[in-house]
Amino acid sequence: MKIMAKMFVAGLFATFALTAAAEEIGEVSTTFNLLSPNSKIVIEAFDDPEVAGVTCHVSKAKTGGLKGAVGLAEDPSEASIACRQIGAIDVGKLSNLKNGDTVFKESRSMLFKKLQVVRFFDKQRNVLVYLAYSDKLIDGSPKNSISSVPIMKWN
Repeated sequence: MKIMAKMFVAGLFATFALTAAAEEIGEVSTTFNLLSPNSKIVIEAFDDPEVAGVTCHVSKAKTGGLKGAVGLAEDPSEASIACRQIGAIDVGKLSNLKNGDTVFKESRSMLFKKLQVVRFFDKQRNVLVYLAYSDKLIDGSPKNSISSVPIMKWN
C-alpha cells in the first residue's frame, strides 16, 4: 500500500511540476466596490512548459467584494485563451507530446473548481491546439475556449 501512496504523490508532483506559472500582464475593473476590491478581468501570460517558442495569454474574471478580498469567492468559469508562436519550435520534440497534457492549472474557488489549459497536437495539419476550460470536481463545466498555433519555420 505504501508503494501506491508513493506513486500517487510522485504523479501529483509530476502534474504540478509540468504546468506553467502565469505572469500577470494587466487587468481592468468591471465593477466598483467602495470598501473592498473591485471585480475585474485579469490577463495572464504563460509559456508552454514543454514546447519552447509558444506563449499563451488567458483572460479570466476575478470576483471582488468582501468574499474576494478574503479568498472565499468562487470566480466565474469563463476564460478566453490566445496562443502564439513567439520563437523557434523544435519539431522533433512534438512527436513526444501526449494529447491532453495539462500545461496550466489554477484554482478558481476555495474548493473543487480549477481553470485548466490542455494541449493537443494535430499532426495532420501541423498545428498545436490549446483548450482552456473550467471544471468542478462535482459537476464539471462546459465553458471553454480554444486557440490554434500553426507550426511555422522560424528565422
